[in-house]
Amino acid sequence: MHGGGKSDRPVLPVKPPNNTGTPVAEVVEGRGRTKENAIGKTGAGHRPGEHRTNALDGVRQVARKDKEARFTALLHHISPQRLREAYWALNPKAAPGVDEVSWADYGENLDENIEDLLNRVHTGAYRPSPTRRTFIPKANGQPRPLGITTLEDKVLQRATVEVLNAIYEEDFAGFSYGFRQGRNQHDCLDALSVGIDRKNVNWVLDADIAGFFDSIDHSAMLEILGRRIADERLLRLIAKWLKAGVLEEGIRSETVQGTSQGASVSPLLANVFLHYALDRWVQWWRRSKAHGNMIAVRFADDTVYGFEHENDAKQFLNDLRERLAKYQLELSPEKTRLIEFGRNAVRNRKARGLGKPETFDFLGFTHICGRSKKGHFWLKRITIKKRMRAKLHSVKDEMKRRRHRPIPEQGKWLASVVRGHCAYYAVPGNTDAVRAFRDQVVKLWCKSLKRRSQRSRLDWKRMDRLAKRWLPRIQCMHPFPSVRFDVIHPR
Repeated sequence: MHGGGKSDRPVLPVKPPNNTGTPVAEVVEGRGRTKENAIGKTGAGHRPGEHRTNALDGVRQVARKDKEARFTALLHHISPQRLREAYWALNPKAAPGVDEVSWADYGENLDENIEDLLNRVHTGAYRPSPTRRTFIPKANGQPRPLGITTLEDKVLQRATVEVLNAIYEEDFAGFSYGFRQGRNQHDCLDALSVGIDRKNVNWVLDADIAGFFDSIDHSAMLEILGRRIADERLLRLIAKWLKAGVLEEGIRSETVQGTSQGASVSPLLANVFLHYALDRWVQWWRRSKAHGNMIAVRFADDTVYGFEHENDAKQFLNDLRERLAKYQLELSPEKTRLIEFGRNAVRNRKARGLGKPETFDFLGFTHICGRSKKGHFWLKRITIKKRMRAKLHSVKDEMKRRRHRPIPEQGKWLASVVRGHCAYYAVPGNTDAVRAFRDQVVKLWCKSLKRRSQRSRLDWKRMDRLAKRWLPRIQCMHPFPSVRFDVIHPR
């Protein structure tokens, strides 16, 4: 189950087929047809009991058949019903923007607010508010800027994203996973694991674009959008969002480049930008310049590439830097690494008198060249240590604020924390790290409860009963990557 020798694996084609004009597999990763999420019916615009075709289905069909088609009339698809659906899809508890209008406030006169918003959009009177900038700590301790948009802007952006998705979901590469319909981090991790396991991968390039969201050139972004969108009103609307500005500590500043992390439209714009600046080029490079196997996965601006030959890997890295420079982007020197990695890495390095293969981090996991109980190669994944430490630190801080709450209330909250951690990290081979996280949570809880009183008589026997009463037991929550991958992408 963990992996297998080459004799157990079917021989897969090395290079992808030519563009067929229809959604096809990323053959180089051994994948079947992509999910039908891009061509399914859209909920917005429908009423219960109606069976008419959604207007966006026609846009999807054209986008699928003609990869060079430009769409001249899209703004009318942003209808009152689509805006209402966007409003109801928002998180009611999300922080308000600079206008301090909450989800509940906007919904008190929802129909009137939507009618007024749509009228301003069509007359050109709509002006987005600046985003309120706040900072959240990253796992490495560095602050990450987060933009909080107003609720009205969120509603309009979500509706616009739905319209644009009808086009771009037909264009995006199969190895693109970030912020896409029906795809998530574990789908991306599965594809990476299967690619390394089933292809002859000996070198891995872990590449990260430095400050990507803050570095997007507005002119290049609008030029790229114009390759598929000829609706000038929609392009002007997106340009307004890009240049809306930022409000930080009461001071407004202009945004001359970048797109706000936290804005509903930003993930789609990032994917569109990287599709043209990176993904299509990667596909060309793989077809035209690679001399051996090559795999690729991308989640937002985090990418991992696998190569059979070291020369391919080094040449690709040099060409990648040149390619990104054309779009005013660069690789992060701290996070970009080329390492020897794969089923043959241990043997090859041992023959040269070198130590164990290096590891790389991707989407919260450290990837390691491991072995199954039967001695087969196994791409083992464990929780990144600094991620777990950062999470425990945040749990500790929150526990201080909840110290004097009733124990059942604390127990329910901690149970949700542990369940959430398990839901993501409890993959095959990582249960020890997940169990260690639960153990540390129990220790923090015990320490917090003891500090409620100087006469506390809490001992570990009672603490163990509390942990068993409230915290879930640790078990694997995910199948092996190849099992889930083959179900989603049948051959």
